[in-house]
Amino acid sequence: MAPRFQGARRVLSTEQGRRGRLSPREAGGSTVREQCHPADFLDRPAVEVARALIGAVLTHDGVGGIVVETEAYEADDPASHSFSGPTARNAAMFGPPGHAYVYRSYGIHWCFNVVCRPGSAVLVRALEPTAGIPAMVRRRSMEDVRSLCSGPGKLCQALAISDAQNGMPIGRGALRLFLPPTSPTVVAGRRIGISKAVDRPWRFGLAGSRFLSKPLRPGE
Repeated sequence: MAPRFQGARRVLSTEQGRRGRLSPREAGGSTVREQCHPADFLDRPAVEVARALIGAVLTHDGVGGIVVETEAYEADDPASHSFSGPTARNAAMFGPPGHAYVYRSYGIHWCFNVVCRPGSAVLVRALEPTAGIPAMVRRRSMEDVRSLCSGPGKLCQALAISDAQNGMPIGRGALRLFLPPTSPTVVAGRRIGISKAVDRPWRFGLAGSRFLSKPLRPGE
């Protein structure tokens, strides 16, 4: 039976995500999406970057989609892996802005983060699939588009992201990030799945999105 692709705005070829820009038709906006330059966009507090990434497009080898949910983790954040300083596991968090920090959660799922300033990063929690959906369906062994990338582990499986991408520069290889053409409406609330600094409203989501890992209401 042919995969059902209801719920996604469009399907991109894997080749389109490798280029330096995405057209409106390819990325669902009224303006061409320019590729992110890490030094210009990511060298600032993770809280700012986490909000600014909503509406961007993330691809790995041309497979990906629109970022609809993120969480910020700062260097002085008790919930951050970097809080106690550099280790072998979190070394990528202390590198230059614009690199990937990929770790395994509970020994099972990979989680993808964008490194900002030293010790700070943004966890990409969910995408709206737009690029290479057939590949995602094969990797996830499911056809529900809304569930393909609705969580950190899910999106890593769908995009084939693992520890092989840990420390990889974004924008100069297989990992690409394209800026949103306009500023979307963003809602903020408390982060989930953590036991420290639980009241900080550092989880961000695209208002009205059906592709979030969990519903996000302002202030929750």
